[in-house]
Amino acid sequence: MKPPVTPPDGSGWMEVDRGCRGRRKIKLIEGKEIMKLHISLKSFILIEAVNHHVGTIIRRHRISLPPPDDDQFYTVYHFNINTDVVFYGRTFKIYECDAFTKNFLKKIGVKLNPPGHCPEDPYMKLRREKLDCVDPFHPYESFDTLKQFLQYDGKVLRFFCLWDDSDSLFGDRRELVLHYFLSDDTVEIKEVIPHNSGQDAMSWFLRRSKLPKHGPPGIYQPGQITDRTVLNVCGGLAEKRVDGYLLDKYKLGKLDQEYYKDSDLTIGTYINVWGRKVLLCDCDEFTKSYFKAKYGVENFTSISCKAPPLPKIERKFPPYTGFGSEEDSLRSCIGLVPTPHQRNFKKCMEEDSYGNVSSILRFFAKLITDKCADVDRMFVISYFLSDDTLSVFEPIERNSGLTGGMFLKRIRVKRPGQEIFKSELSEYIKSEELYVGAKLNVNGYLFLLLNADEYTLNYMENNTNRFPFSSIEFALQKLKDLESKSKDIKQVFAAADPRHTKVLDYNTFRDLLMNVTSGRLIDQEVITIARYYRVPEDMSTDVNILIAQAHEKLKKNIYENFDRLIFNCVYEDREKKHVLPTKDIQRLCKSSRLPLSDDLLGNLLSRFEDSEHQINYESFFSALNWRMNPMPELSAPSYLKEKCEDVWLGMPSPIPVKFIRYLDLLRDVFGLEEEEP
Repeated sequence: MKPPVTPPDGSGWMEVDRGCRGRRKIKLIEGKEIMKLHISLKSFILIEAVNHHVGTIIRRHRISLPPPDDDQFYTVYHFNINTDVVFYGRTFKIYECDAFTKNFLKKIGVKLNPPGHCPEDPYMKLRREKLDCVDPFHPYESFDTLKQFLQYDGKVLRFFCLWDDSDSLFGDRRELVLHYFLSDDTVEIKEVIPHNSGQDAMSWFLRRSKLPKHGPPGIYQPGQITDRTVLNVCGGLAEKRVDGYLLDKYKLGKLDQEYYKDSDLTIGTYINVWGRKVLLCDCDEFTKSYFKAKYGVENFTSISCKAPPLPKIERKFPPYTGFGSEEDSLRSCIGLVPTPHQRNFKKCMEEDSYGNVSSILRFFAKLITDKCADVDRMFVISYFLSDDTLSVFEPIERNSGLTGGMFLKRIRVKRPGQEIFKSELSEYIKSEELYVGAKLNVNGYLFLLLNADEYTLNYMENNTNRFPFSSIEFALQKLKDLESKSKDIKQVFAAADPRHTKVLDYNTFRDLLMNVTSGRLIDQEVITIARYYRVPEDMSTDVNILIAQAHEKLKKNIYENFDRLIFNCVYEDREKKHVLPTKDIQRLCKSSRLPLSDDLLGNLLSRFEDSEHQINYESFFSALNWRMNPMPELSAPSYLKEKCEDVWLGMPSPIPVKFIRYLDLLRDVFGLEEEEP
């Protein structure tokens, strides 16, 4: 027989088997051994006894009753709680059964006894009493760390921490990463060093070790902090002295230290890292799942490790002294070594002039004054978008008694009404303040802007977010507000067009529009409407002028390879039709480096192409041959050129457009249909 074995919990309970064969389980005891009894209900009873720790000690079969009834077998009616059964000379005590067995016995009419208690194992009781009575000579202290190591090896909790040392001299906020090793309850801390911080890169902020809660605890001698206390036992002064060591079970003089555990680490708490207060701000996903499964923590609200923004200190500068520009004087107050004022380089490059784009807004203005001699003086005001500077030029008019020329050199102009000697920088005139009809104060001189050149009007219409008076939608909305007077407005315009030409000249259109709106529209808005509904003009240049301009360019460059160009065109003309597409002629001109600009070459090609966008290359290059077919030279217009920064050749026309389609305007604004004359 095997030695008796006692279950750890004293119950020996196992899962109930409820198979189709009708097996039943009953707890029973035989002396000091706890087993399970399986009963199979069929036409005859099959019994199997199973020990919880050893295994099957009686295989499944029919068991006969003890003598003198050994000719009979056990049935289900022989089993009940708190009864004894004998199997092959061994007595088993039944003290409990499962729920299914209880229900089954009740159904077949068996009255169950009250459940009993599992008896205590006599051997274990005797052994425990003996150990309590005996004082061992070598006390044993068990430190089982293998189970914790095997269970949590490789599992590390990671926290993102912050050590705020900004209160101390030369202190700073340090971001840390704390690793807590579950296998041995040790802690290591690494520091997150940002780029270009100037700090020395250290491998560890704290090496891996147990972290005491109340550190630094002090300085101790080696061997003072140990897990066990050892007694030095001396055998006396005899010759055969025997030295031995014993463990002190009373642990006299032992230093107890409290270390951080995983339960002490939560987000938002401060931990003591050898005298440094470290705040736990956040953790990784594994740490969150670990605390949620073990401690039921649900709140993992993170704390920002970033430093709060520093309070903005308003710098106060001394007032302007009047020496140099305001920007240069301010630079001397910012640093010990004055540096020049930095211009807006991006704006200068974006708004700088290139090609046909001048990036200069030119306005035609007159001087508003009470002096009779200056009433008729006209000026050209140029605003440079690249650096917000402004210049004023007076065109020279013969026999006027005025010198003319540069009135104001290119400079930034301050807005009127500002204090001269102040700490803040002055405000200057911006491009948004310039439009036709505006009054401009330039250093005490008041100008009225009368007109603008074509580039300025196009620029303002393309940038309506900065120039709202050049927006056609904004101008038409003002007219739509007068919808109640739509019939009167139509009659006024119809009376101004007795011949029903559907168009009006600009002066008549402007006067009528100003009268019907009662001054709600300014001159810039009237010009915007007139340009939108203007009658297209034939702006085509005479082909002879274009050829004369091309001959002038070709003569300057001494270009005479026209035969070579015709030969290349003949080679490209595989069908011998003496025509080629316009794009092929343009490509051949570019490959042969014909010294003509893209605009001039495009205009010439458009004059020679037919309806199918093809060009007779022989006639085209023959016309360009300045040796064989010379053209009279162009006569330069006579004008007085004053030495200045900006030159506007000729005076601008006071009429922006000639004719306006007023019926289209009325139809878009009021939805009026044209009436038959």
